[in-house]
Amino acid sequence: MSWISNFTRPMINSLFSRREVPENLWKKCDNCGTMLFHRELSDALETCPNCNHHMFIAPRARLESLFDGGLFVDVPVPEPIADPLNFKDQKPYTKRMTDARKTTGRNEAMVVAEGDIGKVKTVVAVQDFSFMAGSMGMYVGNAIIAAAKRAVELKAPFILFSAAGGARMQEGILSLMQMPRTTVAVNMVKEAGLPYIVVLTHPTTGGVTASYAMLGDIQIAEPNALICFAGPRVIEQTIREKLPEGFQRAEYLLDHGMLDRVVHRTEMRDELATILRLLLNKEARSVADLPSPADEADAVLEGAGVSPDALPAMQDQPKA
Repeated sequence: MSWISNFTRPMINSLFSRREVPENLWKKCDNCGTMLFHRELSDALETCPNCNHHMFIAPRARLESLFDGGLFVDVPVPEPIADPLNFKDQKPYTKRMTDARKTTGRNEAMVVAEGDIGKVKTVVAVQDFSFMAGSMGMYVGNAIIAAAKRAVELKAPFILFSAAGGARMQEGILSLMQMPRTTVAVNMVKEAGLPYIVVLTHPTTGGVTASYAMLGDIQIAEPNALICFAGPRVIEQTIREKLPEGFQRAEYLLDHGMLDRVVHRTEMRDELATILRLLLNKEARSVADLPSPADEADAVLEGAGVSPDALPAMQDQPKA
């Protein structure tokens, strides 16, 4: 019995026991509950193939999906005063900032970069909702101003992806001052005759919606994104009436003239490239923009260490 219990049974259990699967291999869709393999979800830019739900995507992953070849350069943003009001609620503001940076691995709630989209030099700012709900503070204001100045300097269009819960209360009136500051920055881009395009993502609310997020020459949104100033629950409690189905969602706003387009995330890059070329009076991308089969073949030969010019001589050599 000892041989069976000490050797055979553990061996059988090890063969048929359930193996532990790392938690980061699968992710459940927030909308339909479907379990999605992380690589398939990443390839789909964090959109559910089952219900088309758009989940959170990290700012740098979004930038890589937009710029040609995934290549871009960060635009530096001036650092504001760390805690101008010495604010403290349940814990100090500086502690909240430290926790947010540790959790997200990012410095603040907005990333600014420059690169090419469809061979058009473009400046892009992406708001990060995972960092303190993407709240608009002094850094976000500085980021938009830095992006606007860089766009004017490069004579390039400016695209902004918004996602925020509103102004950052820990900075008080200083956060509200970013509304006129960012409006002036947007006007600076427009006065230079450059396009300013806004892509509203889920959710975009509060003072962000009341300022730079609704000033675009072209207003685009991702499907089913919540876009509002006050949330639907607050409105229902105020007017004591039930709101229409889909109220304040992207499709509802499109039907009522608040948006120009609702675009799936996987189609966003091509859509933006087309819009930029139209606004800048550039020719649409054609087959001539793509590498010819001969160029691709030459690239393969060079990668193998063979000069394309030597190929005819190699073909004329007698076979062994």
